[in-house]
Amino acid sequence: MHCIRDARHISPQLMTLISQQSSQQPLPEIHILADELLSRYGRTIQAILFYGSCFRKGNAEGLLDLYLLVDNYRSAHRKRWPAFLNRLLPPNVYYLELPFKGRLVRAKYAVLSIKDFERGTSRRWFHSYLWARFAQPAGLVYVRDDQIAQQVQNALACSVITFITRVLPVLPSSFCAADLWRKGLWLSYCSELRPEKLDNIFALFDANIKYYEQLTQAAITAVPFPVQVASGSYPTRYHVDIPSRIRFSNRLAWTVRRLQGKLLSVLRLLKGMTTFQGGIDYILWKIGRHSGISVEVSPRLKRHPLLASGVLFWRLYRRGAFR
Repeated sequence: MHCIRDARHISPQLMTLISQQSSQQPLPEIHILADELLSRYGRTIQAILFYGSCFRKGNAEGLLDLYLLVDNYRSAHRKRWPAFLNRLLPPNVYYLELPFKGRLVRAKYAVLSIKDFERGTSRRWFHSYLWARFAQPAGLVYVRDDQIAQQVQNALACSVITFITRVLPVLPSSFCAADLWRKGLWLSYCSELRPEKLDNIFALFDANIKYYEQLTQAAITAVPFPVQVASGSYPTRYHVDIPSRIRFSNRLAWTVRRLQGKLLSVLRLLKGMTTFQGGIDYILWKIGRHSGISVEVSPRLKRHPLLASGVLFWRLYRRGAFR
């Protein structure tokens, strides 16, 4: 598997950081969600990851983001059509809500094979959809056994290495961790239909500066470029010599990712309308919260999710909700 082959480049310091971050005690609400998902999917689940804004903030006030890593799509879905869609354009996304202490806990969960997870976090995967997400902090809520835990943590470490490798060529020769992560997060968000404002993207780094600086120091030795560390500087500064042809090809690659990502995001949006309960209302709320732009979709149109998603996308695009 790709990420296992990349694992020989992972430093002990990086694995320690990933292990500590992913082993944080999950919220009580996460346990009931995990138990419900395990009862639905059974032994096909290899691991459950918790990530996103609620993970970073340590609360369950919003919509919790979970990833179910499964052994294969056919056993996870039992029916051919959703399994085919998941294999064709992973992941499939679903909605779950459960009562908890007099209120509802809401989550969306993505179903992804562990093989695709390892591929998507490695340097052999072109688009940033997975390796940019999981270069950021994530918690390992459930894992089937120690071997799977090692696979998942290796993949998380690989995503950090992949992220840094893809971002370094667009940076100046001299940079710090803030330059690296702010630029990389901005590039990856621009490669999807994610309506985050620039200040909100930068805040992802600013909210956990120490962790990202440690992560950079632990992973920088694994990138395929000669990187030097400036002595006595704070924050730590790095210097990298990258040939101009590699810088040019990398800038071109990010342009392609941006175009590819917009198309894939639209296709995932269309697919999600068939799997996500209340998907249109959620998308409207999410985009409005992050961009301040709202549109109206009539109840009649909501009864036709595929048509509604196309109309919704066009209206939001014309009003500037997407970059």
